[in-house]
Amino acid sequence: MSFFSKLIAGGVGFVLWGPIGALLALFLESQLFASKEEHVGKRRHTATQGDFRMSLLVLLAGVMKADGEVKKSELTLVKQYLVQIFGEDDALEALQLLKQVLQKDFEVEPIAIQVGMNMNSSSKLQLVHMLYSIAHADGEVVPAEEAMIANIARLMRLSELDVNSIRAMFQTQVNKDWAYEVLEITPNASNDDVKKAYRRMAMRFHPDKVATMGEDIKQSATEKFRKINEAYETVKKERNMG
Repeated sequence: MSFFSKLIAGGVGFVLWGPIGALLALFLESQLFASKEEHVGKRRHTATQGDFRMSLLVLLAGVMKADGEVKKSELTLVKQYLVQIFGEDDALEALQLLKQVLQKDFEVEPIAIQVGMNMNSSSKLQLVHMLYSIAHADGEVVPAEEAMIANIARLMRLSELDVNSIRAMFQTQVNKDWAYEVLEITPNASNDDVKKAYRRMAMRFHPDKVATMGEDIKQSATEKFRKINEAYETVKKERNMG
């Protein structure tokens, strides 16, 4: 089954009837699908995975266009990232869809609101992490991209503390307190508080939390989980904690 077909089969309910459905309609009009009706009878057991993928592309386009220019180098980096997430064949089709979205004035806000209403917290946090990954693909997250991601996260009803934790994962070279921010604590926290914070974060962000969304997304979640461990080890070394 192709990437597009997976979105149709997996998105009955949330994807087809909400704002994201307008994007699918765009491709139906482009005759990328022979028929929508043949998929309506599918069960929704893969809906979360399909919803996540479509939402990622729409919100990704919003971040890429945030500074008013989509560079060829950005598309190249995005393609590499999509290959890591979706695999070679699906990534090519996903990139076609992304290019179409980039050419349209597709509103990000209703998509973010829909995601906030239909996805669990772990999935939404993973989505924000992916958006930061793309924004940081050229080594820097510019203010316009930062503002776009912050707005998306707000509309998805994520807390500022959670978003700051994800952002800090991409500030290891410019923020001396990045490790503390990742763990959602301050440098004044006690050693016991550091340990408690790590256990709390490790439990919340364990890759198993998104296991139902497929191996591709679980793999990406593993990268975020690894960053939490890196932050903890950084604080332990700084404090000479055993």
